[in-house]
Amino acid sequence: MKRITIYDVAKEANVSLATVSRVINGSDVVREDTRLKVEEAINKLGYKPNAIAQGLALSKTTTIALVVPGTSIFMTGQVINGLLDVAKIYKYNIVLHSVSEGITQMEDVIDNIIKSRADGVIIFNDKLNRNELATLNSYQIPIVVIGNRISDEMIGSVFIDYENLAYETTVKYLDKGIEDIALIEDRRNPSYIRQLLRGVKKAFEERGLVFDQYVEIPKEYRSSYLYLKEYFKTHSHQMVLAYRDSQAMAVLNTANENGISVPDDMEIICVYDSKYNSMARPQISSYKIPDYDLGAVAMRVMTKMLHDENEVIDKEIELSYIYTARKTTK
Repeated sequence: MKRITIYDVAKEANVSLATVSRVINGSDVVREDTRLKVEEAINKLGYKPNAIAQGLALSKTTTIALVVPGTSIFMTGQVINGLLDVAKIYKYNIVLHSVSEGITQMEDVIDNIIKSRADGVIIFNDKLNRNELATLNSYQIPIVVIGNRISDEMIGSVFIDYENLAYETTVKYLDKGIEDIALIEDRRNPSYIRQLLRGVKKAFEERGLVFDQYVEIPKEYRSSYLYLKEYFKTHSHQMVLAYRDSQAMAVLNTANENGISVPDDMEIICVYDSKYNSMARPQISSYKIPDYDLGAVAMRVMTKMLHDENEVIDKEIELSYIYTARKTTK
């Protein structure tokens, strides 16, 4: 079947391409009888304007660039779903950019975003830095960051307060007299780990204690499991806090392999919940993070930044988390 183009519409209506373009883009310089003639040709032929081509005429592309980390794409599924649902309501197209360390660098993605003339950028990337944000800012591109609290005139953010999450968790255990608490490093999510570490340290410092059980994974180890298998031969803790499910499972399995009973000898809490935590044996206690809402709210903030120029916009939106106790805690 032949694809109907703007040329076909112009020919059917007996007008210029420029006139068809003005009608499509809602220009008020077109005479009413001409506009009706063009709209009649569009309906007759079933022409559907290309969103990107239509946007170029308006210096807008009706597209939002979404940047996600390739290493954690499985964790971003619900975030993307929430974002897409809101984008559909406001008739925006989402262009996905995946950043993979050593393959696709953030600098290359930024270059592609600028060349594509995206209306805005939503970034879900834990390794983002200020220089990269400044580059996008210099092009006056609105940005919404998911997961990190950061904002200015052109930047908004939707986030979870991981520092407070870790603080509350640590306080709960310290109040029970449990001070042997460990936090496992996560090289894939350095910003979230820094937030968790600040929260744990804050709880210890308020009680005049020093937190010194941050378990760093040496670079020569390709996985947390390989290192923790050795670590728990000579170490044990009353409670271990890990960010994501695979690390919590590595703690659980290596503890069991080294004769450490969970939760009798050692409790485990995973910050980021997933379906796999409830599949583990014993099931892993964790926090429910509102992934879908992170994406949906981020897209709503973006639409406000793009359209509500005279409205005072809350550019820092904090979402809540819910603790789910399972079998790795007492």
